Amino acid sequence: MKNVFITGTNRGLGLELVRQYLKNGRKVFATCRDIRVASELVSLQKESDGMLEILDLNLFSDDSINKLSEMLSDSPIDLFVNNAGMMGPRNLQLGGVNGGSWAEVFRVNTIAPLLIVQNLLENISSGKEKKMIFISSRVGSIEENSGGAMYAYRSSKTALNQVVKSLSIDLLDRGLTSVALHPGWVLTDMGGPNALIDVETSVAGMISVINGICNSDNGKFFNYDGSMIRW
Repeated sequence: MKNVFITGTNRGLGLELVRQYLKNGRKVFATCRDIRVASELVSLQKESDGMLEILDLNLFSDDSINKLSEMLSDSPIDLFVNNAGMMGPRNLQLGGVNGGSWAEVFRVNTIAPLLIVQNLLENISSGKEKKMIFISSRVGSIEENSGGAMYAYRSSKTALNQVVKSLSIDLLDRGLTSVALHPGWVLTDMGGPNALIDVETSVAGMISVINGICNSDNGKFFNYDGSMIRW
Protein backbone atom coordinates (compact mmCIF):
# COMPACT_ATOMS: atom_id res chain seq x y z
CA MET A 1 0.00 0.00 0.00
CA LYS A 2 1.27 3.45 -0.96
CA ASN A 3 0.49 6.73 0.78
CA VAL A 4 -0.57 9.93 -0.94
CA PHE A 5 -0.59 13.34 0.74
CA ILE A 6 -2.99 15.92 -0.77
CA THR A 7 -3.56 19.54 0.23
CA GLY A 8 -6.77 21.53 -0.20
CA THR A 9 -9.24 18.65 -0.13
CA ASN A 10 -12.50 20.05 1.24
CA ARG A 11 -14.01 20.56 -2.24
CA GLY A 12 -13.38 20.62 -5.99
CA LEU A 13 -10.27 19.01 -7.41
CA GLY A 14 -8.82 18.15 -4.01
CA LEU A 15 -11.92 16.29 -2.89
CA GLU A 16 -12.09 14.37 -6.18
CA LEU A 17 -8.38 13.50 -5.90
CA VAL A 18 -9.11 12.00 -2.49
CA ARG A 19 -12.11 10.11 -3.83
CA GLN A 20 -10.29 8.62 -6.82
CA TYR A 21 -7.13 7.72 -4.91
CA LEU A 22 -9.20 5.94 -2.27
CA LYS A 23 -10.86 3.95 -5.07
CA ASN A 24 -7.37 3.11 -6.31
CA GLY A 25 -6.53 1.56 -2.93
CA ARG A 26 -4.30 4.33 -1.62
CA LYS A 27 -3.94 5.44 1.98
CA VAL A 28 -4.71 9.18 1.81
CA PHE A 29 -3.56 11.97 4.09
CA ALA A 30 -5.83 14.91 3.25
CA THR A 31 -5.50 18.46 4.55
CA CYS A 32 -8.12 21.15 4.92
CA ARG A 33 -8.33 24.44 6.78
CA ASP A 34 -11.69 23.93 8.50
CA ILE A 35 -13.06 20.43 8.93
CA ARG A 36 -16.41 21.91 10.00
CA VAL A 37 -17.17 22.89 6.40
CA ALA A 38 -15.71 19.72 4.87
CA SER A 39 -18.78 17.50 5.21
CA GLU A 40 -18.15 15.51 2.02
CA LEU A 41 -14.55 14.84 3.05
CA VAL A 42 -15.70 13.69 6.49
CA SER A 43 -18.23 11.36 4.86
CA LEU A 44 -15.46 9.85 2.76
CA GLN A 45 -13.42 9.31 5.90
CA LYS A 46 -16.27 7.45 7.60
CA GLU A 47 -16.57 5.13 4.59
CA SER A 48 -12.82 4.63 4.12
CA ASP A 49 -12.11 1.85 6.66
CA GLY A 50 -9.20 3.83 8.04
CA MET A 51 -7.70 4.62 4.64
CA LEU A 52 -8.31 8.38 4.95
CA GLU A 53 -6.81 10.66 7.58
CA ILE A 54 -7.77 14.34 7.69
CA LEU A 55 -5.16 16.82 8.88
CA ASP A 56 -5.84 20.43 9.89
CA LEU A 57 -3.72 22.85 7.89
CA ASN A 58 -3.83 26.64 7.73
CA LEU A 59 -1.62 27.76 4.85
CA PHE A 60 -1.37 31.28 6.30
CA SER A 61 0.29 29.93 9.45
CA ASP A 62 3.92 28.78 9.59
CA ASP A 63 3.14 27.09 12.92
CA SER A 64 0.36 25.06 11.32
CA ILE A 65 2.64 23.97 8.47
CA ASN A 66 5.44 23.09 10.89
CA LYS A 67 3.13 20.72 12.80
CA LEU A 68 2.61 18.51 9.74
CA SER A 69 5.73 16.42 10.30
CA GLU A 70 4.67 15.86 13.91
CA MET A 71 1.21 14.71 12.83
CA LEU A 72 2.64 12.35 10.22
CA SER A 73 5.50 11.17 12.43
CA ASP A 74 7.58 8.70 10.38
CA SER A 75 4.84 7.83 7.87
CA PRO A 76 6.32 7.77 4.36
CA ILE A 77 4.73 9.90 1.64
CA ASP A 78 4.99 8.03 -1.63
CA LEU A 79 3.17 10.72 -3.60
CA PHE A 80 2.89 14.39 -2.62
CA VAL A 81 0.18 16.46 -4.35
CA ASN A 82 0.03 20.17 -3.64
CA ASN A 83 -3.47 21.04 -4.79
CA ALA A 84 -4.44 23.90 -2.44
CA GLY A 85 -4.66 27.28 -4.15
CA MET A 86 -6.67 30.46 -4.39
CA MET A 87 -7.72 32.76 -7.20
CA GLY A 88 -7.86 36.01 -5.27
CA PRO A 89 -9.90 38.89 -6.72
CA ARG A 90 -11.43 37.80 -10.01
CA ASN A 91 -10.88 39.68 -13.27
CA LEU A 92 -8.20 41.80 -11.61
CA GLN A 93 -7.34 44.55 -14.07
CA LEU A 94 -4.58 47.15 -14.12
CA GLY A 95 -5.56 49.95 -11.77
CA GLY A 96 -7.40 47.68 -9.34
CA VAL A 97 -4.43 45.79 -7.88
CA ASN A 98 -3.66 46.10 -4.18
CA GLY A 99 -0.76 44.65 -2.27
CA GLY A 100 -2.75 42.93 0.44
CA SER A 101 -4.79 40.64 -1.78
CA TRP A 102 -1.80 39.93 -4.01
CA ALA A 103 0.27 38.91 -0.97
CA GLU A 104 -2.48 36.50 0.17
CA VAL A 105 -2.53 34.76 -3.21
CA PHE A 106 1.26 34.46 -3.22
CA ARG A 107 1.25 33.07 0.30
CA VAL A 108 -1.14 30.24 -0.58
CA ASN A 109 -0.09 29.48 -4.17
CA THR A 110 3.67 29.96 -4.03
CA ILE A 111 5.15 30.25 -0.55
CA ALA A 112 3.11 27.65 1.36
CA PRO A 113 3.87 24.76 -1.05
CA LEU A 114 7.61 25.20 -0.53
CA LEU A 115 7.24 25.48 3.24
CA ILE A 116 5.22 22.25 3.26
CA VAL A 117 7.89 20.45 1.22
CA GLN A 118 10.59 21.66 3.60
CA ASN A 119 8.62 20.32 6.56
CA LEU A 120 7.78 16.95 4.99
CA LEU A 121 10.99 16.35 3.08
CA GLU A 122 12.07 13.37 5.16
CA ASN A 123 8.63 11.75 4.80
CA ILE A 124 8.68 12.26 1.02
CA SER A 125 12.26 11.06 0.73
CA SER A 126 11.38 7.83 2.55
CA GLY A 127 8.51 7.09 0.14
CA LYS A 128 8.71 4.55 -2.66
CA GLU A 129 7.58 6.73 -5.57
CA LYS A 130 9.29 9.97 -4.52
CA LYS A 131 6.97 12.07 -6.70
CA MET A 132 6.01 15.67 -5.93
CA ILE A 133 3.15 17.10 -7.98
CA PHE A 134 2.25 20.77 -7.84
CA ILE A 135 -1.11 21.77 -9.30
CA SER A 136 -0.26 24.86 -11.32
CA SER A 137 -2.14 26.61 -14.12
CA ARG A 138 -1.69 27.28 -17.80
CA VAL A 139 -2.27 30.97 -17.09
CA GLY A 140 1.12 30.91 -15.35
CA SER A 141 2.82 30.25 -18.68
CA ILE A 142 4.63 33.43 -19.75
CA GLU A 143 4.86 32.32 -23.36
CA GLU A 144 1.14 31.61 -23.59
CA ASN A 145 -0.03 34.83 -21.93
CA SER A 146 -2.03 36.57 -24.64
CA GLY A 147 -4.82 37.97 -22.47
CA GLY A 148 -3.05 40.04 -19.83
CA ALA A 149 -4.64 40.96 -16.48
CA MET A 150 -5.11 38.31 -13.71
CA TYR A 151 -1.98 39.78 -12.13
CA ALA A 152 -2.10 38.05 -8.75
CA TYR A 153 -3.11 34.58 -9.93
CA ARG A 154 -0.92 34.54 -13.05
CA SER A 155 2.19 35.71 -11.24
CA SER A 156 1.69 33.32 -8.31
CA LYS A 157 1.48 30.32 -10.63
CA THR A 158 4.45 31.49 -12.68
CA ALA A 159 6.41 31.76 -9.44
CA LEU A 160 5.19 28.31 -8.35
CA ASN A 161 6.55 26.89 -11.60
CA GLN A 162 9.92 28.41 -10.75
CA VAL A 163 9.74 26.81 -7.29
CA VAL A 164 9.06 23.45 -8.94
CA LYS A 165 12.02 23.91 -11.28
CA SER A 166 14.37 24.74 -8.41
CA LEU A 167 13.14 21.76 -6.39
CA SER A 168 13.78 19.52 -9.39
CA ILE A 169 17.42 20.60 -9.25
CA ASP A 170 17.96 20.82 -5.49
CA LEU A 171 16.40 17.42 -4.73
CA LEU A 172 17.78 15.52 -7.69
CA ASP A 173 20.37 13.75 -5.55
CA ARG A 174 17.57 12.43 -3.30
CA GLY A 175 15.88 10.82 -6.28
CA LEU A 176 12.78 13.02 -6.03
CA THR A 177 10.80 14.02 -9.12
CA SER A 178 9.10 17.44 -9.09
CA VAL A 179 6.47 18.30 -11.70
CA ALA A 180 4.01 21.16 -12.35
CA LEU A 181 0.59 19.98 -13.56
CA HIS A 182 -2.25 21.97 -15.12
CA PRO A 183 -5.69 20.46 -14.34
CA GLY A 184 -7.43 22.05 -17.31
CA TRP A 185 -10.18 24.65 -17.09
CA VAL A 186 -12.43 22.85 -14.64
CA LEU A 187 -16.01 23.34 -13.48
CA THR A 188 -15.24 24.24 -9.86
CA ASP A 189 -15.88 27.26 -7.65
CA MET A 190 -12.52 28.60 -8.85
CA GLY A 191 -12.94 27.64 -12.49
CA GLY A 192 -16.42 29.10 -12.79
CA PRO A 193 -19.49 28.03 -14.80
CA ASN A 194 -17.91 28.54 -18.24
CA ALA A 195 -15.15 25.98 -17.72
CA LEU A 196 -14.67 23.19 -20.23
CA ILE A 197 -14.35 19.95 -18.23
CA ASP A 198 -15.73 18.45 -15.03
CA VAL A 199 -13.67 17.49 -11.98
CA GLU A 200 -13.94 13.76 -12.65
CA THR A 201 -12.41 14.14 -16.12
CA SER A 202 -9.66 16.44 -14.88
CA VAL A 203 -8.65 14.26 -11.96
CA ALA A 204 -8.75 11.02 -13.96
CA GLY A 205 -6.47 12.67 -16.53
CA MET A 206 -4.09 14.02 -13.91
CA ILE A 207 -3.83 10.66 -12.15
CA SER A 208 -3.02 9.01 -15.47
CA VAL A 209 -0.27 11.59 -16.05
CA ILE A 210 1.06 11.16 -12.52
CA ASN A 211 1.17 7.36 -12.89
CA GLY A 212 3.29 7.74 -16.01
CA ILE A 213 5.77 10.26 -14.62
CA CYS A 214 9.35 9.03 -14.39
CA ASN A 215 12.71 10.54 -13.43
CA SER A 216 13.24 11.99 -16.90
CA ASP A 217 10.13 14.17 -16.40
CA ASN A 218 11.71 15.96 -13.45
CA GLY A 219 11.16 19.72 -13.67
CA LYS A 220 8.57 19.62 -16.47
CA PHE A 221 5.16 21.29 -16.86
CA PHE A 222 2.32 19.01 -18.01
CA ASN A 223 -1.31 19.44 -19.02
CA TYR A 224 -3.86 17.01 -17.54
CA ASP A 225 -3.99 15.19 -20.91
CA GLY A 226 -0.25 14.50 -20.80
CA SER A 227 0.84 17.16 -23.29
CA MET A 228 3.65 19.55 -22.41
CA ILE A 229 3.03 23.24 -21.62
CA ARG A 230 5.49 25.97 -22.54
CA TRP A 231 6.95 27.88 -19.60
